[in-house]
Amino acid sequence: MVRWAPERIEFKMNLGALALFAFVSSITPGPNNVMLWASGINYGFRRTFPHMFGIAIGFLTLLVSVALGLGSLFQQVSWLSPLLRVLGSAYLLYLAYRIFTAGRAQQLSSARPMSFLEAAAFQFVNPKAWVMGITAVGSFVDPDRNLFVSAALLGVVFATINLPCIATWTAAGSAIGRLLTDDRRRRFVNAFLALLLVGTVYLINT
Repeated sequence: MVRWAPERIEFKMNLGALALFAFVSSITPGPNNVMLWASGINYGFRRTFPHMFGIAIGFLTLLVSVALGLGSLFQQVSWLSPLLRVLGSAYLLYLAYRIFTAGRAQQLSSARPMSFLEAAAFQFVNPKAWVMGITAVGSFVDPDRNLFVSAALLGVVFATINLPCIATWTAAGSAIGRLLTDDRRRRFVNAFLALLLVGTVYLINT
């Protein structure tokens, strides 16, 4: 008979703090949420489903990988963190350009939202995702305890909270998109969102 041994896992007393951290870090603005907001505006909620689930699964994979030891690479390989920052910044600038040029209805008819695989892969060059993952693991996972159980519990908490948070941004974008009935307003909003991503790149590199 297997019994739950709370003395072996210190997560039990920290679940409230972990849930609060997961909520705050998932709901606050960042590259993923800005892109989902833009996708909701331009493509609607349902067409953004693959993008949302790609973020959720990609970040979950990143989080568990960091908990199981991937995060230690940043301490051992000095050039890895700057490389990821450069790759992430370059991709964000590319996405900002895509959002900026997605203002016309005729362009939207031939454009498409980000795919599941694209969104999942982006998490591994997303600076905010790495900061969230490393902070969560450093704050809530004790490597001297049951590491696999701790990593699994960390993943469950984030998976439960992260998806509703990013879906909220998509739904907000979709609601705004229904109000943008002319190209001029849509171009203005997309330009604003593109500038937000450019601003994110600036903050990442300062």
